[in-house]
Order: sequence, then C-alpha cells, then structure tokens
Amino acid sequence: MPKPQELLSAAQEISSELVAFRRLLHENPEFALNLPVTQKILLERLEGLGEISLGKALTSIALVIKGGKPGPTVLLRADMDALHVTEETNLPFASKNGHMHACGHDLHMASAVGAARLLFESKQDLAGDVLIWFQPGEEGHHGADIMIEEGMLDLTGSRPVVAYGLHVFTSLPVGMIACKPGPMMASAGDLNVTFHGSGGHGSMPWLSKDPVAPMVEAISALQTMLNKQFDQFDPVILNVSWIRAGDDATNNVIADTASFGATVRTFSEVNTNKLHDLAPKLIHSIAEGFGLTATVEFSQATRVLINDKAAAESVARIAKELVGDTGYMPMENPIAGGEDFASIVFEVPGAFVFVGACPSDIDHTTAPTNHSARAMFDDSVIPLGAALLASLAISHLS
Repeated sequence: MPKPQELLSAAQEISSELVAFRRLLHENPEFALNLPVTQKILLERLEGLGEISLGKALTSIALVIKGGKPGPTVLLRADMDALHVTEETNLPFASKNGHMHACGHDLHMASAVGAARLLFESKQDLAGDVLIWFQPGEEGHHGADIMIEEGMLDLTGSRPVVAYGLHVFTSLPVGMIACKPGPMMASAGDLNVTFHGSGGHGSMPWLSKDPVAPMVEAISALQTMLNKQFDQFDPVILNVSWIRAGDDATNNVIADTASFGATVRTFSEVNTNKLHDLAPKLIHSIAEGFGLTATVEFSQATRVLINDKAAAESVARIAKELVGDTGYMPMENPIAGGEDFASIVFEVPGAFVFVGACPSDIDHTTAPTNHSARAMFDDSVIPLGAALLASLAISHLS
C-alpha cells in the first residue's frame, strides 16, 4: 500500500487538474441544499471511480470505492455549499453571482476528489471500502443530518468504523495541519427572545407595560448567569447580536414588544442542555417581575464536534509523516465555530482536522478570515488535503 509521502507525490502530479477543478467550483458557488451545478461538476469528475448514490431531499453525492479484500468501511466527507456573500477578492476566478466559497468548501471538494482518485488506484489492495460524502447544506442547513436520515451512512452494507473530514482556514499558515482529541468545535445555536408588553405614551410609563426595561435586564442577567452557573473551564458563549424595539422616528412611544437575538456556543452536551433549561426560566421570571410575558426560542444548528481520541491520534501520526513534526500543531483548545460534521461523529467515531490555507504572501495573523468577502485560500494545499484524506482511509484498510 502506498505510504503518505507517496500519496502526496501522486497528488502533486495531478495538482494542476485539481486546482483548475477547484477554481471552476469557486466561480460557480451555490447556497444551501440545492446545488445542481456543483453536483453536475462533481459527477463529471467522479465518473468511473466507483458506485454513486444521489440524495433525494438535497443534491448530495455518495461515492463508494470497493476494496479488493473484505473489511470495514471508512467515511471521508467534503462539504459543497457556499455562503450568501458577495465576493470582493478581485481574483480572476471570483464568483459574480452573489454567493461565495468564503469558507473554502471548494478546496474541500477538490481534496476529496483527489483522494478518491488516489484510493481508486489502490482499490485492489484495500481491505475494506471507502465511502466519500459530498454534502450540501453545512452552513446551517443540517445537510449531514439529512444524509444520515436518507441512509447514506449504510451504503456499503456496514456502517463506517471511522469518519474523517478536513477544513481549510486562512488563520493558519499554508500547509499547517492542526487537530486535537475531544471537543474540537462548539455547538452552534440561536436564542431569540421577545418580551410582550402594552405600549403607550412615553411620558406615562406607569400606565403601560414597557418591554424595553425587562429586555435590558435579561440581557445583563444572562451574562451574570453564565458566570455563576457554568464552569469557566467548560465555557458557554452567549453573544447578543441584535435588539429591536419601537420606532426611531419617534421617542415618545412605548413599544408593545421588545426583542433580541443571540448566538450561543457550548463545548459539551451537558452545558447545551443546562443552558436550554436555565435561560428560559431566568427570562420568564424577569418578564413576570415586570408584569409582562416572554417568548423564548432556542434553535440548534450543530452539536458539539467531539473528536475520537484514536482517530485524532491517527491524524497526528499521518500529518507528521506528510509535513513533519513542525508542520503539525496539536491544538490546546477547541474553536467556537460550529460544524455539522458533529452529527457524523455523533453516529460513528471520527476526527475533524484543520489545514492552513493562508496565501504565503499574506500574514495569517491579520488575513481576512473564513466567511469574509475578502477571504483568499491558497489552493496549493489541495494535494496535501487529498493525500491526508487518502492516507487516513488507507490506515484503517491495510
């Protein structure tokens, strides 16, 4: 079976094809769950590499590469969707349709196609099967959950024993690989609250039920609650992103309602459940104290992404073979972003790994970050991504 460095050399031989493919994807980004152009482009590159299944409720693709010997299944996953962002990079292959691959999913797809080609060349020696997912709807649209519901974890006849995915970042130097066991990324969710009062004249607040005062009280009290009720070594982030009440055209009218919305991040399922229990109780008690009522709505976009210890150790070992000890960064802490790869590793053990893709002529500490309209990714890392994914699969099938 080919070693990681041999796979990297093979990937570099097809680098120009993979980069051109990535740039074609970058020019044609699509949003959410229905990505027909992206699916068509991918299917053209995957033809002849294995058995293909398509999603029903979304334009997903699942490729099965059957090994020449019996054995387990390994899952590799790449996300497909772009963001609703108008690109401002001025690159010659920049998107012009109001969407943008500002999170690097175009590089993920190109890396996965490269891995598929490498694995196909070695399929007769594989002791098991490789299942490769191309998944829409990572950016808050529950694409992984839908693919799981549609049975795409079980296409080979046996559920994968391990799953791997990668993500490029502009905040890491090009070619740097980073990972850790345990919590890797946060659970991401939203909290939306509305206080229901009764409006009136601003000069006579005692004749109304002003919803603004309890809203302000609740926003402050939530932060105090986080400090007093949650272990600071297992933090909870609750950041209020907008507030809304009244009409700025006049200052002497008390509004009927006041609302706010917050993004919520937790790093354990225990704290997710605890927050969903305590926050509504606090908000309702404040509303009641002011003689009002409140509506509290939680939504959860992703679970906590928890890397399996053994899978993370495999990432570290293979990464060091590919980029050396200095090219691998064992992360001390998780990041507060969310990822629906978390739903996959909730079902099967696995690991998510970060790959630096900041262009070498830009300082990664000040570069526009993922999701920025000015984010730029160095696509020279695509062969490394392909070799990393292929090596991880082979490590379980040889």
